Amino acid sequence: MSLLLLALAAAGVPPESQARGFDPQIGRWHTQLRRLAHPLSAAPPEWISYSGTTNVTPIWGGTGNLVELEVDGGGGHIEGLSVRLFDPQARQWRIYYSNSRFGTLMGQPVFGAFTDGRGEFYGSDSLDGRAILVRFVIAPENRDTVHFEQSYSADGGKTWEANWIATDTRLP
Repeated sequence: MSLLLLALAAAGVPPESQARGFDPQIGRWHTQLRRLAHPLSAAPPEWISYSGTTNVTPIWGGTGNLVELEVDGGGGHIEGLSVRLFDPQARQWRIYYSNSRFGTLMGQPVFGAFTDGRGEFYGSDSLDGRAILVRFVIAPENRDTVHFEQSYSADGGKTWEANWIATDTRLP
């Protein structure tokens, strides 16, 4: 059993609540996004702002969903696609991400679960040829506003640097 499963069991998180974790995010959203230009570098922090839309569509009866992001801003145009899949045996979600700039298959997923509506997801990746950890947090502020934050760690999770911060507001 994974450490995440042990933590969920100890916290009394029922497996059926995990499978519905993304339900409140289904729909169309206005997205305000800030992206760090040079994450995990010695360069002074330079944040680039974007604005656009996010569409979240359920698949597989709600145990998966597709997220389509399209924003424009100081760094140009970003089109991103996330596939979020629930693993009922592990009682956790996997989030895969790709964007049109690279036009490649999705990379390594982040894995995680929800507790009281807040999702935390972790994975490994590489940045400029070095191994890093990735943390992605989804924190609803209310029914119509959701905060997203991605952070990187180059020191095994001792410290984290936020590099992608977004706020989605539900559209009518």
